[in-house]
Amino acid sequence: MNKIIEGNLGEKIKNIAVELTRIRSVVGTYGEFTIAEEIYKHLEKIEYFKKHPDNLRYLPLKNDELGRKNVLAFIEGTKRRSKRTILSLGHIDTAGIDDFAELKEYADKPEIIKEKLKSIKFCEETLAEIHSPDWIFGRGIFDMKTGVAALLVMLEEFSKQVDELEGNIVFIGVPDEEGNSAGMLSGVEDLEQLAMERDWEFIAAVDTDYMTTKYPGDDNKYVYIGTVGKLLPCFYLYGEETHVGEAFNGLDANLLASEVLYQVDLSTDLCDMADGEVTLPPISLCQRDLRTEYSVQTTNAVNLYFNYATHSSQPDEVLAKCKAKAEQSFENVIKRLNEEYEKYCNLSNIPFRKLPWKTQVLTYDELYRHVKSEMGDKIDKILADLVDDLKEKGVDDRAFSLAIVQEVHKYYSDQNSKIVVYFAPPYYPHIFVQGYDEKERSLLCAVEQAVTDVKAQYDYNIVIKKFYPYISDLSYCSISHNTANVKGLTDNLPAWPHKYNLPIKSMQNISMPVVNIGPFGKDAHKLSERLCTAYSFDAMPQILYKTLQNLLK
Repeated sequence: MNKIIEGNLGEKIKNIAVELTRIRSVVGTYGEFTIAEEIYKHLEKIEYFKKHPDNLRYLPLKNDELGRKNVLAFIEGTKRRSKRTILSLGHIDTAGIDDFAELKEYADKPEIIKEKLKSIKFCEETLAEIHSPDWIFGRGIFDMKTGVAALLVMLEEFSKQVDELEGNIVFIGVPDEEGNSAGMLSGVEDLEQLAMERDWEFIAAVDTDYMTTKYPGDDNKYVYIGTVGKLLPCFYLYGEETHVGEAFNGLDANLLASEVLYQVDLSTDLCDMADGEVTLPPISLCQRDLRTEYSVQTTNAVNLYFNYATHSSQPDEVLAKCKAKAEQSFENVIKRLNEEYEKYCNLSNIPFRKLPWKTQVLTYDELYRHVKSEMGDKIDKILADLVDDLKEKGVDDRAFSLAIVQEVHKYYSDQNSKIVVYFAPPYYPHIFVQGYDEKERSLLCAVEQAVTDVKAQYDYNIVIKKFYPYISDLSYCSISHNTANVKGLTDNLPAWPHKYNLPIKSMQNISMPVVNIGPFGKDAHKLSERLCTAYSFDAMPQILYKTLQNLLK
């Protein structure tokens, strides 16, 4: 029997998870700094790191106003020197606690919050689990302090077995996953540097972020090899204003926006499919009129953007699909306006003449190239000054992107109605593990064997899926090496590289397949966030351990 199975592994993970949950580490607060220190102190006590203090490090986040840190630790196998290196990663921040309202002070106290929640009305299922000893409540216990605790325990267990390991294990605990992934994006460059210094090669990344049900009544437990990607396609809709007393003399940007919303929002023809698995369709995150004051002039500009999940489509493909939807929307609006105007003319007994509107849809890159051809380098100087001003004001990434689009459009000689399609931050690449190379085959084999072994011991229906369905830092463990794919993103992302960029070269250099082996629970980011002790403290740790062990065989 494996050493790991003989000890009370689940109890160790549980104790550490509860202790970490007691540290309030809400994203964007000093608590992220505090929990990094706590994790560092925990690792510092492990015998291996007492003997190898240089293998435990703080990594300050680059250009971080809060002074936050990543925690990096690694153990080196001594049975036979090998380049093969596993990355284990977890985020140490949590979502905010405003949803706890008057219970805020108890949000990070698992023993107390569970009792407090008994007085609140929930559905029957949640109430039953509040009263069950098999569930632990509290902000972060599920997303993802239990996962971090599991990785800390794994690191300690494997540090006792270095003479049996052929390869290396790196742990990195990162802040800001719930925000802008500043921790992981900074850490990617540090991981690249570490691999270069040690002449290592990352063969797989193992995350332990949360896992939950996919539908009501779902009894499966999931392990995900690969991860979903995310883009934020945006639409700048520019109409032609008119007085409300002459309604058909203008093109209402709100009407254009509503048609784009109808065509794109939750449209399953935009689901991205790969290996029989399908993403959720795009869903809107923002639709707003860009007027700053009330008047009886119709709206001439609207901004709209969507969360767009990917499994295999690259940014240029997504952009083309969104452009096609915008063109269809524009045509539909023109058709409807002419039909309604003709009816109005008949009712009013006035002659009908077809309205002048023409469909015009551009990508941001197309818009910029038109203006550049008309103005030359002058547009770049104008944009540089705008960028400086926006950065000084600390404008949000989405607002920053829109401001760039509006500024470029302002200088375009064609001021007719149009839709400009572009991307705004953030971007999370998908990682599709297909078994095409040795790294992918090795990970697939390691996980499948681990799941098979654990299923023989427990009565869980454990299912291996292809894509972790929740946006995570795993996305930054790889990115396409195809220059055209990357260019399709950067050329149409106005904030690039002035306000937003990714360490693309570093991501390409450490490129590795990924897996998420997480604890089971429910309601991440909700007042009722909770962790199930069954599976989370018995089967999950063994799948995790065996996967790591198999990878280093």
